[in-house]
Amino acid sequence: MQDKLDLYTDYLLTTVHQATATGLSNLVDGAISHDEITRLLSENEFGSRDLWKSTKKLIRTHETEDACLIFDDSIIEKRYTAESSLICWHYDHSTGQNVKGINLLTAFYHSHNPDQELALRAPVSFELILKTQHFCDIKTKKEKRKSLVTKNELLRTMVQQNIHNQLKFKYVLADSWFGSSENMLFVHRKKKFFIFDMKSNRKAVLSEKDRNAGQWTRIDALDIPDNTPVKVWLKDLEIPVLLIKQIFINKDQSTGVRFLVSNDFNLSDDDFTTIYKKRWSVEEYHKSLKQNAAIAKSPTRTIKTQSNHLFASIFAYVKLEKLKFIQELNHFAIKSKIYLAANKAAFNELNLLKMENPSLA
Repeated sequence: MQDKLDLYTDYLLTTVHQATATGLSNLVDGAISHDEITRLLSENEFGSRDLWKSTKKLIRTHETEDACLIFDDSIIEKRYTAESSLICWHYDHSTGQNVKGINLLTAFYHSHNPDQELALRAPVSFELILKTQHFCDIKTKKEKRKSLVTKNELLRTMVQQNIHNQLKFKYVLADSWFGSSENMLFVHRKKKFFIFDMKSNRKAVLSEKDRNAGQWTRIDALDIPDNTPVKVWLKDLEIPVLLIKQIFINKDQSTGVRFLVSNDFNLSDDDFTTIYKKRWSVEEYHKSLKQNAAIAKSPTRTIKTQSNHLFASIFAYVKLEKLKFIQELNHFAIKSKIYLAANKAAFNELNLLKMENPSLA
């Protein structure tokens, strides 16, 4: 089975078309039948435990005490596939729209050893959001789906699992979607630090006196200096946190504002920026999964086969991460190198065909 999984993940890194069992069988000249590949995807249940087994050696080689565990989700669009508890409608908070597809939540590890030029950026656990419960929306009167477990609950479970795995990390990073008071308190009690983005309408006060009096103010209305960490108390959070209001310039030269909070009171403005910037690596991971590991290119239709294909794509990403340290190239450069070799092989094959058929010359 492992050999077939290894073969299938290699196939995902090389195919430019839909990833099918027949396509892989044809690629190896029938050495493995399409039925064997189909059974690989339909008779197994790959998950986070298998991912940890495949990445553990790589992680242990590059992990550091001040590493970051980054949480983010992504939607793999499946607009033409029949709806199920896995493939259904999800709210994409990056676009503000509902999208039909698979919602993938990842715990992503970022570790940079000072003695090494490249940082390790790899998934250590993941969850697929299954919306198994049907309900009727009161406003629209339409039937909808929801998951029995929230993504915030999954985050806490995944943090606990990675601590159990003795993964070394100092910070938990996430955007405002995961910035709940319950998540902050959970991470704090696990003796880890967090840096979370905050929505501007979150309420806080600048003193314990105002907190006890319940005189809450939106954080975008607090009288605090720009780019300077300030101790505050957030509503519904029993511990104080460090809040920073960061002003930055967007690509279109417009001004942006971002609020970040942390339970690490030793952070400076530069520390906030430097550490939270590492969260961008999970966005590059999502991009690499889609462009380099064929995560959206499987026509499989059952929940199990789709889930196993997604696992294989994540496994293929880990292979690229291993190759990154060997080749000293990023994922996209490695994929370009593979494509160039494939194009050369196709070009040479065409020349051979022309030599066998002089009339084509």
